Amino acid sequence: MNTEDKKFWLYTPEYWLSKLNTTPEGLKSADIEKKLNPTSKTSNLHFPFIDDIQILFRQFSSPLIILLIVAAVISLFLGDPTDASIIIGIISLSGLLGFFQERNAGKVAEKLQSLLVLKAEVIRDGKGIELPANQIVPGDIILLKAGDMLPADCLILESNELHVNEASLTGESFPVSKSAGNLEENTPLAKRYNSLWEGTSIVSGNAKAIVIHTGEDTVIGNLKKRSSASVETSFEKDIKDFGFFLLKVTVLLTIFILIVNILNHKGILESALFALALAVGMAPELLPAITVIAMSAGAKRMLEKKVLVKKLNSIENLGEVNLLCTDKTGTITEGKIQINKVTDPRGNESQFVKELAFLNASLESGYLNPIDEALKSLDISIGYSVEKSGEVPYDFNRKRLSIAFRKGDENILVTKGAFRQILEICTQVQLSENHIEDIGPSQSKLLEKYATFGEAGQ
Repeated sequence: MNTEDKKFWLYTPEYWLSKLNTTPEGLKSADIEKKLNPTSKTSNLHFPFIDDIQILFRQFSSPLIILLIVAAVISLFLGDPTDASIIIGIISLSGLLGFFQERNAGKVAEKLQSLLVLKAEVIRDGKGIELPANQIVPGDIILLKAGDMLPADCLILESNELHVNEASLTGESFPVSKSAGNLEENTPLAKRYNSLWEGTSIVSGNAKAIVIHTGEDTVIGNLKKRSSASVETSFEKDIKDFGFFLLKVTVLLTIFILIVNILNHKGILESALFALALAVGMAPELLPAITVIAMSAGAKRMLEKKVLVKKLNSIENLGEVNLLCTDKTGTITEGKIQINKVTDPRGNESQFVKELAFLNASLESGYLNPIDEALKSLDISIGYSVEKSGEVPYDFNRKRLSIAFRKGDENILVTKGAFRQILEICTQVQLSENHIEDIGPSQSKLLEKYATFGEAGQ
C-alpha cells in the first residue's frame, strides 16, 4: 500500500473511480478475479489437521519437556523401562491436557466467528447483490443503510443524513455525521467525515460508497495484524528459563560426578551410568503435569464466568497484572446510556420534565442517538393521550430537534438539544410547577448547575 492509498480521504470520488477502474454502476464480473485480495482467496482454505499438529507440537517445545524426554531416553539406555514409561506417561498427560484445552477453546472461538459472517449489498454489472465481506474488492460500489456493518474502508460517493457509530475505533458512543467531500492531509481519523471504516456500523441514513481498502489493508485489519503477533508470556519465559537452568545444572553436575568417579579409579562405564542415573533423578517429572492441571482448573473456573481461555499459559500472566488500562466503551462499559434522574432548573427531580423528555424521544422519527434510546426506556406512564402534529429533525448546525403534539386542546412544542443552544433561544424558565419567570436572572445559575453536572459526570 503506497502513501497515496493510505491517505485516500484527500482525493475526490472521481479520482478513485478512475484509479480503481470502476464506475458508480459498479465493477464488471470479469474484473473481479484480478482484484481479489490474496488473503481473500485463501481465507476459505483451512486445514484443521495441520492446526492440531501445530498445537500439539507447542505442548512439547519447552526446555523442561525436552529435559524430561532426554531423561526418559537415558532411563531406557540404563535398562530401566519402568522409569522411562512413568516419565513418558507424565509428559504425555500434561501435553495432551494442554492440547485439548487449547484445541477446544480454538474450536469454540471459530464457531463464534462463523456466526458473525458479515455481508454487504454491492453493485456488480449494474445490479445490487449481497456478498460476504471476503468477496468484496477495492473498486466495488456498496450500498449502505441503517443497521449495516462496514465490510471495508470506503470513500463516500453520496449520502443522505448518514450517521455512523465508530465506537469500535474511536471509543466514542455518539454517532458521527458523514458526507461526501475531501479533507486536509492531517485530519484525524475521528474527523474524516468523508470516510467509512471497516467494523463500524450505520446508525441512520443511507449512502453509496466506493471500497478503497479490504482485509489487512484496512485500519482495523492493520490493527488486528499488529496485535496478532505471538508474544511470549511471562510465565512461559520463566518456565523456559527454569528449564534451561535445570538443564545446565544437570549437565554440569553429571560431568562433575563422572570426573570425580574416574579420578577415584572407578570404571568409566560404571561412572557414566551412575552420572546418567543421577541426571534422571534430578529431572522434575511431575512439574509439567502439575502446572497444566492447575491452569486447567483455572480455565474451568473462568469458563463458569463466561471467559474463554485459548492458551493456558495466559492465565498465569493475567494473574500478574497490577494495573489494567483499557478503553471503556465496549470493554468495561456497554456503550449505552442510562438515565439516572431528570431535574428541573433548580436541580430537583421533576416528573413534568421527565414526561416531556420521554414524549420528545418517543415521538421522534428521525435520527436516534443513545440519549434518545435511554429516554425511551424510562419506566414512565403517561396519563393522557397525545397526537403528534409535527417534527423539526435534529441537525448538526442547530444542534436541536423539536416535536409538536396535541394534548387535548393544547398544542405543545418540546425542543431538546445541546444545552447552550437551547439556553440561547429560551426567554422564560419554569422554576416550579406554577412559577414561570424571565430567564435572564437565572441564566448564570443554570450555567453553573450545568458545569456542576458535567464535572460530576452526570
